[in-house]
Amino acid sequence: MRERYDVLVCGGGPAGIMAAVAAARRGARVALVERYGFLGGMSTAALTLPLMTFHASRGEQVVTGLPQELIDRLVARGGSPGHVPDPIGFCATITPVDPEALKSAHLELCLEAGVELLLHTQVVGADVAAGRITHVLALAKEGLRRLEAAVFVDTTGDADLAARAGAPFEYGRPEDGLAQPMTLLFRIAGVDWEPIARYAAAHPNDFVLGCDPTDLAHLPAPAIAGFFRLVAAARARGDFPLERDRVLLFATGRPGEAIVNMTRITRADGTTSSGLTRGEVEGRRQVAQVMAFLRRYVPGCSRVELIQTGTQVGVRESRRVKGQYVLTGRDVVSGASFPDSVARGAYPVDIHSPSGVGLEVIPMAPGTSYDIPYRCLLPTGVTNLLVAGRCISAEHEALASARITATAMAVGEAAGTAAALSAMAGVEPGQLEISTLRKALAAAGASWGKAQEKGGPG
Repeated sequence: MRERYDVLVCGGGPAGIMAAVAAARRGARVALVERYGFLGGMSTAALTLPLMTFHASRGEQVVTGLPQELIDRLVARGGSPGHVPDPIGFCATITPVDPEALKSAHLELCLEAGVELLLHTQVVGADVAAGRITHVLALAKEGLRRLEAAVFVDTTGDADLAARAGAPFEYGRPEDGLAQPMTLLFRIAGVDWEPIARYAAAHPNDFVLGCDPTDLAHLPAPAIAGFFRLVAAARARGDFPLERDRVLLFATGRPGEAIVNMTRITRADGTTSSGLTRGEVEGRRQVAQVMAFLRRYVPGCSRVELIQTGTQVGVRESRRVKGQYVLTGRDVVSGASFPDSVARGAYPVDIHSPSGVGLEVIPMAPGTSYDIPYRCLLPTGVTNLLVAGRCISAEHEALASARITATAMAVGEAAGTAAALSAMAGVEPGQLEISTLRKALAAAGASWGKAQEKGGPG
């Protein structure tokens, strides 16, 4: 096995897969380091499904390129119905996927592109000289390996490589340093959507609705957010002692099956083993409490059964690198454009309270999308490193939008393309001409910014 690469991508989640494939397709020698025996990160390990969101409105797709190619593959094999309107109305579309089909599609994309997979391998350190990473230290089954590359891409989600290389970072919200809570998602069977639809039609003010509730049970991918009064009543009786205010169910596409997003673990640090351990223990305790609540209180759920919990607890937020530009909450909600944009996002600012039961949504005008500048991918202090995924340079509020899977994949494709172009030209990523990068992204079908839609410079 080669130990020297043009591009080394650390973290095989949605952003890392896109980065590795994009770099390999540009002709670079690429390795992808992943701690699990499968790819997909939070999407497959934590069941963070459905995917959200590829669209700013039902007529405007802002995430294209490699992420869309992945969805096309899944649709062709019956692993996804494709993009469907969000029944909750939180975003324009959602994309239900079968997590097992997703694992297979990820592998195919990587292997077809020539990516060398280093599974069951975890980044544990970095050698740095004169502001450049020379080697990544990775713990494999056979022991410690030293992996060399011209350019490195951190897609660990937690900025593990960036932190070990000495790049500055932030954690949590400014006022108290708390990050968004973790959630252990799980899959259930036995959901009857007809009683849920009837209840929602009779109590529309008890739900967040983006569709006519009478149509809910007949949609290709039903979803529901609400039952606020039932949750409040159960909490008052001591039957639901979780820091959560709503029922949140997403149909998977199989009859009667749904993903449940209701557990909430606050004040747990996703960058430490002790924090993750507490998240796993508390999350699995809460799964039992949610199951009991669903069976006792929620129409259509009296006979639900637990099928699967996530391989690991889902982490919404941890380290955020301090890059050459910090994406702000104002940038997101105002639909900002940037001269060095390389990806777009359209998901609203969605902050699960780090310290309580609430959910803060910062409004965005319908159809709003925003650019993500290349500078958000460039950490300060380390010259041959790019970041992508939920550890990009962004404020706490901005990350509450940019962390979403489709956006992470778009940023990953941009990072991988930039890494390959830089490595093969013998320049640092920060020296790469933005026009060169955007022309390469456009040639691959990726949407790099709002100026592109208006015929701006490439």
